[in-house]
Amino acid sequence: MISSLLAHPLTRGLDLDDPNTTELRRQIIREKSFLRQIYQEWYTAIASNLLTRDGPVLELGSGAGFLKDFVPNLITSEIFQCRGIDVVLNGTELPFAARALQAIVMIDVFHHIPRPRRFFTEAARCVRPGGVVLMIEPWLTLWSQLVYTRLHHEPFQPEAEQWEFPSTGPLSGANGALPHTVFARDRLQFEREFPMWRIHAIEPMMPFSYLLSGGVSLRSLMPGWSFKYWRGLENMLSPFINKLAMFAYIVLQKTECEPFQTPTHP
Repeated sequence: MISSLLAHPLTRGLDLDDPNTTELRRQIIREKSFLRQIYQEWYTAIASNLLTRDGPVLELGSGAGFLKDFVPNLITSEIFQCRGIDVVLNGTELPFAARALQAIVMIDVFHHIPRPRRFFTEAARCVRPGGVVLMIEPWLTLWSQLVYTRLHHEPFQPEAEQWEFPSTGPLSGANGALPHTVFARDRLQFEREFPMWRIHAIEPMMPFSYLLSGGVSLRSLMPGWSFKYWRGLENMLSPFINKLAMFAYIVLQKTECEPFQTPTHP
């Protein structure tokens, strides 16, 4: 299998739900120049949406990243204890007072939340009106479906009828197609169930860069100096991004009006 041949030597055969794997992924992101530049670009985009906002920002799934270098007032969190984490928490049970947060941000986390409705409800309680949820997530296109189903270790199931999925572990449980399912395929349903959240933006992006970086699980296929050239090529392909994107930058904004009923879904 191609993914086995390309597996990064530091993480080959490790348990995804082991905190030590997260520590190794932190090392990989720092050391792989091409991959580190991807995260720097993503962090810059997230920080730019927070510059004019006051108050604490919560990051879900901070374990392997370094967003705090870009957002100083960030509260880092993870589902288990690991280095550099301010609080251990579950995204469906947030230990914050009502309206305490100006934003919740995450990268590659939403598609690991087995009960997304509970997350939306908890986020609506904790984020103040006008605040945002910012996420960068896998996205469904003709190209990405081929890549995610052939080269990626996580489940990618756009055919799933339900948003919920079995929780096999904090990081191993997933449906990589969940963001597209909720915010594109079932957008009208999302808007009916959660009128307190407005989908402010969905920006599909990065057809090739992350794949070429190898991510946190595979070897890098390109040297760091080539990153800007690949990003230039991707920008030239922007007219075809809806067929090629592997990720999307998604922005939800909390409405000023807050009356809502807690969903009764499991």
